[in-house]
Amino acid sequence: MMKQLRYLFILFLLLCAGEAKADLYNSMKTFNSALLSLENRYVDTVDVDALTEIAIKAMLKELDPHSTYLSPKEVEQMNEGLGGSFEGIGVRYQMENDTLLVINTVSGGPSEKVGILAGDRIIMVGDSTIAGQKFNTNEIQRRLRGPKGSVVDLGVLRQGESQLLWFKVERDKIPVYSIDASYIAAPGVGYIRLSRFAQTTPEEFDKAMGKLDEQGMKHLIIDLQDNGGGYLSSAVDLANFLLPSSELVVYTEGRSDGHRNYLTRHVFDHFKGRVVVLINEQSASASEILAGCLQDLDRGVIVGRRSFGKGLVQSPIRLSNGGMIRLTISHYYTPSGRCIQKPYTKGDQKSYNEDLLKRFKQGELQNADSIDFADSLKYYTRNGRTVYGGGGIMPDFFVPLDTLSYTKAHRAVNAKGSLNRYVIQYFKAHQQELHKQYPTIEAFLNEETGFKVSDEMVGNIIEQARKDSAQSNELETLYTNDVFRSQIAAYLANDLYEQGAYSRIMNHTSDVFKEAMDIINDERRYNELLKSK
Repeated sequence: MMKQLRYLFILFLLLCAGEAKADLYNSMKTFNSALLSLENRYVDTVDVDALTEIAIKAMLKELDPHSTYLSPKEVEQMNEGLGGSFEGIGVRYQMENDTLLVINTVSGGPSEKVGILAGDRIIMVGDSTIAGQKFNTNEIQRRLRGPKGSVVDLGVLRQGESQLLWFKVERDKIPVYSIDASYIAAPGVGYIRLSRFAQTTPEEFDKAMGKLDEQGMKHLIIDLQDNGGGYLSSAVDLANFLLPSSELVVYTEGRSDGHRNYLTRHVFDHFKGRVVVLINEQSASASEILAGCLQDLDRGVIVGRRSFGKGLVQSPIRLSNGGMIRLTISHYYTPSGRCIQKPYTKGDQKSYNEDLLKRFKQGELQNADSIDFADSLKYYTRNGRTVYGGGGIMPDFFVPLDTLSYTKAHRAVNAKGSLNRYVIQYFKAHQQELHKQYPTIEAFLNEETGFKVSDEMVGNIIEQARKDSAQSNELETLYTNDVFRSQIAAYLANDLYEQGAYSRIMNHTSDVFKEAMDIINDERRYNELLKSK
């Protein structure tokens, strides 16, 4: 307990460093007395560890929206997402009627090695039955994951087999990729979609660029839509691929952390083709660093909608219980001097969380003219183009949110999970024939002979939606909804093929992607967007 108290005292030092030393000492003494009194004199037994966590959370709530406390479990989950791997059995699965259905196995992973197949149902883990137990995702993961080298027995039900098949699986490191898709989108145009900025992202990006280069890439689209960020160092490393050495990517300033510049560095030639970056209102932090840097240096055209506006730098403070405080210590600034962080009121998390809803209601996501920038927030790029600070990155070419294709009926079917449930069932029933008829993603996508979503499939989903009580009287409109049909095909392709199949299909319905393709293929238009106005 005393270790926890010491960490709390350190936190007080960080929060109150501007106060007189006597005031700081008195604050520490007061808190210490209160906690010790609770432990020693309260009428009932108290959980000091739990009270400590509550106290930390309460203090941090009075600060900015991004200073947070993470429990030991949350720290573990965060490290898995950004560290590039976790340790487990190596399957991608979905829960169907409280049963774990294997969608596919990680290539070369533990489950593939012992013979587990897509379509198998994992019924037992060791001597425990997991089917029909209504376990949540965290509980399922807890049972399947474990230290590298540990062994788990899995009881599997396979179609055509009357009894459970048992597999002894030795857990191993399973990669978590930050690149969701990488392919040639049109002759000479490469496309890379990033879901996060993890430790492994620069290495993944390097490999993707190499493969695209072999396939004749001359220009590049980088998709950062819905990318919430990650490691600053990974964003700087990605800038290395696109800029010459010694260019300023971003700088930070903080009261105690001072001023720090982050520059590109090189041991190889950087990519010199046209670059278009896609962003939206969910693109944040490291995504905004990369997009803002390329915009300020006139190295790429930014397409989409104004980004989130997360420009506060957090430093991790490890606690003895395995938890962590992520304490804000400075601000991010783009090369032109723009502060990325949008305005906030200390202690008012509610208004901050509702900012995107406010943008929608004010029409900002539908119309660029609804965004009002003050002259005091005006900055200039290297070519003299006007850009604005005040939070987030405003794109060079605005694309409004598509509210017409995603109808009420479409949203109702997705909200109830009817579409996803049907695709799982269809995949399970037709997996072998689909692989035989469409052995590659290229065969699946072929305009003449490729897979087509039938009216019967749409009708079956509508029937499933009605069973699920999807609240819409307009379900029949889905028969002619191109986005809905594309989503069916995209989900199915994602289960059949390699990573990135979903994006390859859904991009054809995306207005942001279509504009990006038009801009990157039109040198005159691309250059016009980078000129001073």
